[in-house]
Amino acid sequence: MKHGRVIFEGQTLQVTEGPHGQVQLPDGRLVAETAVQWLPPLQFGTVFALGLNYADHAKEIAFNKAPEEPLVFLKGPNTLNGHHGRTYRPADVAYMHFECELGVVIGKTCRNVRREDAYGVVAGYCTANDYAIRDYLENFYRPNLRVKNRDGATPVGPWFVDAADVPDPMNLRLLSWVNGELKQDGSTRDMVHDIPSLIAHLSGFMTLNPGDLILTGTPDGVADSRVDDEIVTEIEGLGRLVNTIVGDAPAAS
Repeated sequence: MKHGRVIFEGQTLQVTEGPHGQVQLPDGRLVAETAVQWLPPLQFGTVFALGLNYADHAKEIAFNKAPEEPLVFLKGPNTLNGHHGRTYRPADVAYMHFECELGVVIGKTCRNVRREDAYGVVAGYCTANDYAIRDYLENFYRPNLRVKNRDGATPVGPWFVDAADVPDPMNLRLLSWVNGELKQDGSTRDMVHDIPSLIAHLSGFMTLNPGDLILTGTPDGVADSRVDDEIVTEIEGLGRLVNTIVGDAPAAS
């Protein structure tokens, strides 16, 4: 099943996917997806992000090969955004690109998970778009916080999809469009470190908890995102996530 979280008529509601792209409210009513304000589909815990986890993307950004050990960094909850949300592009940057990524959501408290048991701790999956600001990148192995931790720079959703409804998460198509033009077309089968490897690696040195989110990296095809661009990222069977780029965030009052 596909689950979402929205604000409708002043209330935060857990919703499900209805027929014909509609949203089904808890009371059974059906409304258009544009009639609600979308939130990230879950209240996530720790957010892990993978860098250079597709060999083609590593070559695309002039990194000769992907790391032998997963390159992982953390993201703050401030970065998360919902479907149809807006993401600010700082006025002083030259290159800010989208990244279509499979999000893996942990469903059980776990530690030292073996590869062969890894799917047993997965609650489900979601589509994410993890923007990166290349101007701020100092070192691929130690990315500056400003690269990946800006407010609202990681749209997630619209749906969280139960693991039982995704029979082969390592064979899903990832697509990205900019203003209707296809830019990314890849597959999760091309990950360098697959989902079981990532869960075994992370749980080998820290406890994972329900709601923790692993963003598993992006294939090649990334491109600069400009103000007023509509960026659509989609993962086969999980959902189509729409985001709009707007000008630099207003100064705090």
